[in-house]
Formats: sequence, C-alpha cells, structure tokens
Amino acid sequence: MITIKSQREIALMREAGCLAAQTLDMIAAYIKPGVSTEELNQICHDFIVSHDAYPAPLNYKGFPKSICTSVNEVICHGIPSEQVILKDGDIINIDVTAIKHGYHGDTNRTYFVGEPSPEVRQLVEFTHEVTMKAISIVRPGIRVGDIGHLIQTEAEARGYGVVREFTGHGLGRKFHEPPSIYHYGKPGTGAKIRKGMTFTIEPMINLGSHELHVLDDGWTAVTNDGKWSAQFEHSIAVTDDGYEILTLSA
Repeated sequence: MITIKSQREIALMREAGCLAAQTLDMIAAYIKPGVSTEELNQICHDFIVSHDAYPAPLNYKGFPKSICTSVNEVICHGIPSEQVILKDGDIINIDVTAIKHGYHGDTNRTYFVGEPSPEVRQLVEFTHEVTMKAISIVRPGIRVGDIGHLIQTEAEARGYGVVREFTGHGLGRKFHEPPSIYHYGKPGTGAKIRKGMTFTIEPMINLGSHELHVLDDGWTAVTNDGKWSAQFEHSIAVTDDGYEILTLSA
C-alpha cells in the first residue's frame, strides 16, 4: 500500500531530512586522501546520534554500519572499513538515512577525493544534473515511468549505463515503502503520483554497462566491467502542484 502522508507527518520527515542533509554537509570536510571509510562512518554516526536521532542503516537487515560508503566502481551499499583508504582522484558516495521522531530522511551524494579525471568529473556532474531534472517534473498526475524514462533517455544518450536492480522507494515511518521509483522505463506507466506521497529519487549512473554483481558480503554492489559509478539522492514530498525536497542542503 502506498501511504499518503499528512502535513504533520511531512513536517516530521522534513526534520529527519534536514538532519540527513546536515550530515552530508558536515562530512564533506573529512573526505580527503588517507582517510578510511570507517573513520567517515564513525564521524557520521556520532553526528546523527548527537542530534537525538538514529542512523537507519545500522543493523538494518544485518547491515553492520551507520552509513554506506561506495568508492569508485562500487555502485551502492559499500560497507565502511578501516581497510578502504581514500586516495587522490577517487570518488565516494555517502548514503545517510536518519530516523528522527520515528520518521526517515534519506539522501546521498557523490564527492570528489582530490582531483578526479575529466571523464569522472563529467559523470558525477551529469548524475547530479539528471537527478535534479527528474525531481523537477514531479507533480500529481505523472507516473513513475515518466521519471525513469527521463533519466534513462538522458543517460543513455551520453553512453552511460543506468542501474536497474536498485531503485528509489517510498519512505516514512518505514525505511522502504511502496512505490518503487525506477530510474528507467516508459512514460505513462507505473504508479500515479499523488499529493502526500513521499519517496526517494536516486539514480545510479555507470561510466560503462549497467550490469552489476553483489560481492560475497551480501551488500556491496559493483559494476561488472570495473568502470566507475555515481549517485545522488533526495527524499521528496509531493505537494498540490509539484514537490518539496525534504533533504535539500542549506
């Protein structure tokens, strides 16, 4: 069942989303060569907890850490580790979900570690642009397929691969709710968007093929061809005639 949120519920989700965005703002200063992804995890954990909230990934279906840290060819769900040390030229996606007042705020960003190659910079900048463009068409009456079609069409025109296996999703009191927000598809298909729906848009765009596999840890998804991947994510509330981004950075 797709849940329609009240204005009170959206206000609470706005608080959770604001904290998640603040966490991503805060951690930017720590992303530099020589830092381990476990260090970033601990800093984010402490920040979220200090604001009377809880990091939703921690122990979610057995996930062992408070954030996801996905480096280079890792598409999503990378597990923070003392053994993963950032180096100049890397990219890292940090995915944060905070639970505050019982509601979730879910967002992620891809950061540059030092100076990336021109090819990688273009990938990351495009991924951010297409994420925001997809958000901009959200309003009551469109369908999920319209969102996915926009992302797929623009990405494939650049020669990029669009990940199929992982999607955006509804959220609220639960971390993941219906509907699934596919980042590919046909216009005019899928669930109809209605006022009061809350969900994420979070396309994963690869430099090469969209194909992937999950490592033996059961979480870490990586590109089959070893080419790098970028992602951005926001939590959205559907309004009377458009949308509100609940995780927008100040």
